[in-house]
Order: sequence, then C-alpha cells, then structure tokens
Amino acid sequence: MHIGGTRLASLAVLAASMLAGCGGRHESTEAYILLTTNTKIAYWQEAAQGLQAAARELGVKWELAGPETYDPKGEKEELLKLVRRPVTPAGILVSAADPALMRDAIDSAVTAGIPVVTIDSDSPQSKRLTFVGTNNYQAGQTGGEVLAKQLNGKGSIVVYTMPSQANLEERFEGYKRVLARNPGIKILQVVDIAGDPQKAFDSTKGFIEKGKTPPDGFVCLEALSCAEVADVLDRANIRDKVIIAMDTIEGTLNWLKKGMIRATIAQRPYTMAYFGARLLDDFHHNKPAASDMAGSRSPVPIFVDTGATLVDQSNLAAYSH
Repeated sequence: MHIGGTRLASLAVLAASMLAGCGGRHESTEAYILLTTNTKIAYWQEAAQGLQAAARELGVKWELAGPETYDPKGEKEELLKLVRRPVTPAGILVSAADPALMRDAIDSAVTAGIPVVTIDSDSPQSKRLTFVGTNNYQAGQTGGEVLAKQLNGKGSIVVYTMPSQANLEERFEGYKRVLARNPGIKILQVVDIAGDPQKAFDSTKGFIEKGKTPPDGFVCLEALSCAEVADVLDRANIRDKVIIAMDTIEGTLNWLKKGMIRATIAQRPYTMAYFGARLLDDFHHNKPAASDMAGSRSPVPIFVDTGATLVDQSNLAAYSH
C-alpha cells in the first residue's frame, strides 16, 4: 500500500528547474549540510547517501552533521556553529528534533543568507523554505488501520514515541483518528524513549512482568523501539502480540521476517535528502526576490510529500537488505 503522493505536476516543474543549468555554476567551496541528531543510526545514514548522490551529480561538497545520540540541544548548537563558519554552507537540510527549540537557530541561518529546508521532522513556524518528508498524519492512519484489523477492534496497546518531535505527534494523531472509530482499543501507556532504544527494552520488560497482563499491541512511532519490543517478547516466548513498527532498519526487518512484527511503514530518507539538496542548490543559485516568496504564486511549495509504504509479509522481499 502506497501512502500519499507528491503533487506530480508541481514536482515535475521543480525537477526540471533543478536539473537545468547545473553545469559550470558551482564553486569549489560550495557545500550542502544535512543536520540531524542520532547521526549514527541507519535511518540517517541512508539519508546521507541521498545527499551524497545529489552532491556527486552537482559536483559540490556534502556533510552529515549533528550529535551521535538523541540530543535536540546539541543539534541546535551544531546549527549555530554552521552559521558561524568562515565559509558558510550553500544550504542546510535540517531534521528538527524539537521544532520550537530549533526555530531561532533556523531563522539565524536564513538571516545569514543560508537557505534551509527541513526534512523528516519540520519546524513550521521557522523561516525554512519548505518541508520535504512523509505525510505523517496519513502514515499514522495507515498504521492504525492495520493495528485495528490485527486486534479485531479490541485490546490494550502501548505507544513508544518522543513527544517533542512534531512528526511523531502527527503520526500519533493519525493513530488516534483510527482509534476513535475503534473504541474497543485502549491506550494503556505512552512511553517516551528519548532517543534511547534501551528505554523501549526496559519498559517492555516491565509490561510483561510476572503477575501482569501484557498489552495486546505495541505501536512504535519511531524507528528505534520495535526491534527492542520484539526482542523482549521473543525472549519471554510471547508471540501472539501485535507489533506495528516504523521504518525499515535492519533489526525491524529481521523481526518482521520472523513474524514478531506484523507490519512497518517505510519512509524514504534517501529521497528526502536527495530532493532536498536539489531544492537547496536551485535556491542558492536562483534565489527569488522576497516579494516572490509570499502569496499564491510562490515558486517554493509549502510541503513536498515523499511518500511512504506499508511493509508486511506480502512485500517484505523488496525491502530486505
């Protein structure tokens, strides 16, 4: 099942614009940066590959920057360091771990003349150009429909998330929309993993302690939790629970192959970074007047939906690494 769809006509025009006139216009110092948090996880390594591909085609430099663990404050500090570089980046892709926290830093970059595009997690109140990523509300609805079907409309569930991230909250709202139509499914607890999969592991152990009735389902709104959830349940020989994951990192796919995870929702981090970099390059070299950016005739879209796909046993082979 494919979730969402980009506005094909608009993207065709944008792609044509970005591909036109690339040759010979780039300077030797021109560099595009992907700034995120948890830079070592597979999701952001895949996004970095998208940026690298775009940079290679454009003949420019690229860089993955940000803290190696989940650290929203560290991400903000890193962005401010990028702005203060002697040779400022030609453009920055930012995944805003905390949209409110990142707002001023993004605005500082834009004020300094650096175009900024948010990917994966938006900071909509900032001066960023546009957001490139998943329609997270729709992704949440899709996960919720699978959950409701697997649970036959009744049961208790636990949700793993990071409440400060806008994209995860949007996914949660999508799930809640479906749960409102399935009142027999109750949310037992919401667990904030704060970017640490160990917290998902420990919390899940607590839910299945002797004498307790385990939840019927487990929902992961981010990539790190569900492999841990599946591991805990497998060790306890509990294999009848419904686990709905997010993204297609190796651990998640392995547990999906084993049947512990029922389904996951695949995003396109490679596409986000690749397309985002091409947008930044076009804006850097063909910056429109400020007056052109307002109103209904702006050349930059508010949101570019890179799509997402429901992955289960029926199409798992296409996503196996």
